[in-house]
Amino acid sequence: MPRRDDDPDFVEAVARGLDVLRAFEPRRPAMSLSEVAAAANLARPTARRILLTLESLGYVRSGEAGFVLTPRVLELGVTYVQSMGLWDVARPHMERLVERTHESTSIAQLDGSDIVYVARVAVPKLIALAVQIGTRFPAPATSMGTVLLADLPTAELDAVLEEPSRAGVTARWQPTRAELDAALEEARDNGWALADERLAPGVRSVAAPLRGPDGRVFAAVNVTVHAAETSVDTLLGEHLPLLLATAEAVSADYALIGRLPVEVVAPSA
Repeated sequence: MPRRDDDPDFVEAVARGLDVLRAFEPRRPAMSLSEVAAAANLARPTARRILLTLESLGYVRSGEAGFVLTPRVLELGVTYVQSMGLWDVARPHMERLVERTHESTSIAQLDGSDIVYVARVAVPKLIALAVQIGTRFPAPATSMGTVLLADLPTAELDAVLEEPSRAGVTARWQPTRAELDAALEEARDNGWALADERLAPGVRSVAAPLRGPDGRVFAAVNVTVHAAETSVDTLLGEHLPLLLATAEAVSADYALIGRLPVEVVAPSA
């Protein structure tokens, strides 16, 4: 496999290791060596060495069904969320929102043309698509993705949309650029976005932006309902005001943390 980057500081071995981790998906949690090699676009000997290295580090284990990821992989994502401090800030507000709406709420951030879930407080309801921390969906078809895309400058938006989705999910709504631009403009005007069964049948959600101290949107928070149980009128009339208040509270608390002084520890002599 040729190098994918000519930068002399680019470490191809690290990139290939990440390719192997990303090869595991919900629909194929266990894979043989040949399947991993094919999914990661690697030569079989290379894939084998990477898998054995990951196994020795505790991120992969092998068994009769093939290679599977271990729970230790969660440390990689959890470290990111914890490093932001977002979960600690958002959790009490999200839990309060769930208590009042009796619906699930999540926070997501943009990663290329996808959204990735970084925080979630769920209620036990059957929804067409399972969601957990790390789940990714195509951004244009989701309420949180619409909010996040709507904040991007035109050039940055164009670049993001050129990136292929890595969600592994085909959204129900496949907008033209004109249709997407109209949806983004509506989200900017409203300050929130509705996705009515755009991602999958039965999935209805509304999202609001989370803003940093600079006013830019760094994440989005939503309320998700089952379309057969909760009408658009109820979602917008009853849940949206609570969601907007939650988004404002999370943004305010997150901004306060950003303004806290950072203690600098001088190196010992």
